[in-house]
Amino acid sequence: MGRIKFDMGELEAFVMTAEKASFRLAADALFLSPPALSRRVERLESALGARLLERTTRHVELTPVGQEFLQEARRALASLEEAIQRVDDQQKLRRGRVIVACIPSVATNLLAPVLKAFAQDQPEVQVHVMDEGAKQVLEAIRQGEADFGLSFTGSQEPSLQFDALTSERYVLAMPRTHPWANREQVDWSELAGQRLVSVSHQSENRVLLDQVIAQLSHRPVAWYECNHLAGALALVEAGLGIAAIPQLALRPDHAQLCGVPLTAPQVWRTIGLLRRRDRTLSPSAQTLHMCLLQACSNGSCI
Repeated sequence: MGRIKFDMGELEAFVMTAEKASFRLAADALFLSPPALSRRVERLESALGARLLERTTRHVELTPVGQEFLQEARRALASLEEAIQRVDDQQKLRRGRVIVACIPSVATNLLAPVLKAFAQDQPEVQVHVMDEGAKQVLEAIRQGEADFGLSFTGSQEPSLQFDALTSERYVLAMPRTHPWANREQVDWSELAGQRLVSVSHQSENRVLLDQVIAQLSHRPVAWYECNHLAGALALVEAGLGIAAIPQLALRPDHAQLCGVPLTAPQVWRTIGLLRRRDRTLSPSAQTLHMCLLQACSNGSCI
């Protein structure tokens, strides 16, 4: 059997004409003139050696052969579209741009290692990290300024999808020379009388900590306040006090500081991926999103 030669334009012309049952309507849909469309269908019929359409002055009908061939033609066009889409997705994956909104502590100690591995696999993808407070991260996701975000707030937002990555407890950051540095834990009640360094009331972390402190019979006093955890840790490193912080904010290999778990009560927060439910992630963003989920499912987040 000899090879049958025809192009996809001829196949598309036949399928459209069969679906519209009209050369004129099919020509309009494909932005062709009716004679040009008719020639494409005729070339296809000539290549196949069979009549596919019965033409009348007012109507177009499929022949029995045409009815059978239409199903195969549709499948062929669908397969081609899928193949083209896969190629397009791969191109976008290799040369995309991803914007991630992320609270600073997570950007430094959770996101950075994942980005390093992602950059090795996708060297042409640009990544912009918006390292902001939890409120700003939430707003960036709502407004569509970021593809997705990482934070500990937003799980109750109906318009957002929250995929939990990991949970981290709060620890007491202190110099490694502090008398409590070798302890296994410190109770919140022991903080009374200590000089505390804290984040400001603008921080979502402060809201959570104030709820715990409000339950203590003797409440510690914050002598120093900073807008961000990085500033608070700098003051702790300078010897100005100790600070209750989430575990991810302090690297375990920090040269000057260590973190001792806080108890009675233990305080935890859940870090998750945030995205708008009504938006589809680009291939590049979806790949980075999956890299973060996989990294934490392997237990490498904390």
